[in-house]
Amino acid sequence: MTSSPQPGPRKAERLLLLLFLLSLPMLNPWVRGDGVGYYAFARAPLIQHNLDFTADYQQANASFRENRLDKNGQPTPEFRTGTGHLENHFTVGPAILWAPFLLLAHAAVLLARSMGSTISADGFSTPYRLAMALATALYGFLGLLISFRIARKYVDERWALLATLAIWWASSLPVYMYFNPSWSHALSAFVVAVFLWYWDKTRDSRTLLQWIVLGAIGGLMLDVYYPNVMIFVVLLVEALHDYVAAVRKATPNTPSLAQLLARHFVSASALLICMLPTFIAKRIIYGSVFESGYIPISQWSWSSPYLWSVLFSSNHGLISWTPILLFALIGIIAFWRSVPRAGLAFLATTVGFYYFIASYPDWAGISSYGNRFFVSLTPLFILGLAFFFERFTRIFRTRRAALLATCIFLACFALWNAGLMFQWGSHLVPARGPISFSQMIHNQFLVVPRQITSQLEKYLFRRKSMMQQIEQRDLEQIKQNPPPP
Repeated sequence: MTSSPQPGPRKAERLLLLLFLLSLPMLNPWVRGDGVGYYAFARAPLIQHNLDFTADYQQANASFRENRLDKNGQPTPEFRTGTGHLENHFTVGPAILWAPFLLLAHAAVLLARSMGSTISADGFSTPYRLAMALATALYGFLGLLISFRIARKYVDERWALLATLAIWWASSLPVYMYFNPSWSHALSAFVVAVFLWYWDKTRDSRTLLQWIVLGAIGGLMLDVYYPNVMIFVVLLVEALHDYVAAVRKATPNTPSLAQLLARHFVSASALLICMLPTFIAKRIIYGSVFESGYIPISQWSWSSPYLWSVLFSSNHGLISWTPILLFALIGIIAFWRSVPRAGLAFLATTVGFYYFIASYPDWAGISSYGNRFFVSLTPLFILGLAFFFERFTRIFRTRRAALLATCIFLACFALWNAGLMFQWGSHLVPARGPISFSQMIHNQFLVVPRQITSQLEKYLFRRKSMMQQIEQRDLEQIKQNPPPP
């Protein structure tokens, strides 16, 4: 191949930053669905200094309130736990990450009120919701930037950049980075990216302090999203290698078994300390630090996981909804073959996460764009796709032709994803349950092109009324197809 100019130092990061700033008008500062539970952990302590979520239930969107409030607008008894608190099985980590932004918003609101403003200081008014949405988008962008740097370590920078853009706009990430910012998924992508970047950066020679930092990041990662426990498979693969080397005394500098055990103990201790907010919240709400509020893992389908459905079902299958991830998965396998040690850890983590989600009874994510659980694997998808791009381009005679083909490839998947996101958000396809692929494809080519321009204008300039219409359509679909008890 003949070479083409490489992006200059930090030029790629500047481009990503510019695109992020240009994307900010897409922010949708609403609290809805699962986001009610996540946001309640930030709002109630900030405003009320307790964990009473009554106001959060009452201010929630209609489909969330419908089965949780009685005719007097009070929470129904079945949503009270044994401690008398309202049920909230969502994680506290998002509230931790939002806290600096919400504190600034609260201070600004109080200052404005002292000067005569009538804006509410209740945590529900626009400044608070905007601060939350901006924080989520910023963390999501930082997760992309860190993921880009992980990929850039192993592949040519241009492929890392294109892979980052592809996952940014052709996966489920933009829905949870912009449209549903009160959910945890974009935040999870960020903390996973930080963890994997730091693990990869320090894996050749990790000091005791670095073990503590890694454990602390791991604790925050679990505070944000429980399925991230499967990200620790990278540590398991590393530990197996290290313990075997210790037994064999591979080199004079190989750590002993006692040294390895001490490092892992210290790291695990840091993890548990950083999970104290989760343990305390669960103890207050449920009366036990071991109660998650989710389906007990003993009732999961460990022996008969939904392996095929998770990938290809019309009910939010990972690849059937976001097909670009097929190439990312191929790239992860190729990376393992080319970079065995890091590649084995990353591949094992991907497979472990896949099995974990496939065993979960609600593997489809109920109201989900694609399979939202896998947004946590954004860093691995970017690395895998970048590696796929680099290998794929070898079939071209010139790098310029390869770059053009990759850009066309990226644009096709991004446009397809934009159309499907529009269908899902506007309820042209059901937000819950399986969809008709034939109807979806018909909409992509005949309905979306006619409607998307006017709806985009409405989203940008008349968003409140549009969100009310979407909520009404959601209620109608729930009544037509009520969820199982």
